[in-house]
Amino acid sequence: MILTKRSLLAAGLAVVSTRSMAQAWPSKPIRMIVPLAPGATADIVARVFAEELGKSLGQTIVVDNKTGAGGTIATAELARAPADGYTMGLVSQGTMVFNIGLYKTPGYDPLKDLAMVAVTGGVSNVLIVSPDNPARTVADLLAQARAKPGELTYSSGGVGTSHHMSGVLLELRTGVKLQHVPYRATPAGIQAVANGEVAMGLFNTPTVIGLIKGGKLKALAVTSESRSTLLPDAPTMIEAGVKEYVVNTWMGFAVPAGVPEPVITRLNAEINRIGQLPQVREKMMGQGIEMLPPGSPAAAQKLVRDDLAVWLPIIKASGATAG
Repeated sequence: MILTKRSLLAAGLAVVSTRSMAQAWPSKPIRMIVPLAPGATADIVARVFAEELGKSLGQTIVVDNKTGAGGTIATAELARAPADGYTMGLVSQGTMVFNIGLYKTPGYDPLKDLAMVAVTGGVSNVLIVSPDNPARTVADLLAQARAKPGELTYSSGGVGTSHHMSGVLLELRTGVKLQHVPYRATPAGIQAVANGEVAMGLFNTPTVIGLIKGGKLKALAVTSESRSTLLPDAPTMIEAGVKEYVVNTWMGFAVPAGVPEPVITRLNAEINRIGQLPQVREKMMGQGIEMLPPGSPAAAQKLVRDDLAVWLPIIKASGATAG
């Protein structure tokens, strides 16, 4: 009986402590880890939300860009951070799903080491080539690839990024053999296409739309299910003849596992609210990012589980690996 009472007292004190912590939170700046370089799509999203989140929470949200290894460095650091509500991170389909199939030891388990807070939006990629490349259609580019198997190169912002996996899926859906050339950061990978250092790339629409409109890149197709309002003349990959090809990369926010539920609930509510603000939606849509309806942390966690079930077999079948 004594032990039972002590156990109940301890449990009660833990609940009170958690509630007190949540009520006092946040009492200092919050660090937001971003897995890509400044200027990349993830960075654009992070900074828009960080600014608005800082206003609503009354604390500065410090964006900390951690590049390299397809986002595993940043995400592993997020997973190791104290579960006190003062470290959060921008995560994506790439870091939470693709990396688990590509890396033998990514440094984290997305379902055990991290807790999803919310999924905010998604973005498609666009197949780009240099203006000097004679290819005018996806069929033209695939013909180049078939003429020299394994020699046609495509760049990415790193192994495991949506740029990389878009290339993997293109190989699987068409049977062509391509050569992946990963760069340490997205801008460098894009510039490699523009300069003709590599033959092609499949990059997020927000990061290449300016160069396309400026004539420094040529868009052959978008990876979304329907045409992009930003590139209405560019066909979808399916329209271009690549069956069952759709890549819409989602992004969202996560915290280390163990962060008190009241803190996660508060963050979820604020992020969902921010995502519906007209000025935020305008900024995101202007960048080619489609905002998703508000959802719960549980729904975001389910998305990760479901995507792992879909993509891990694809990655395994492709033979693609990372460090």
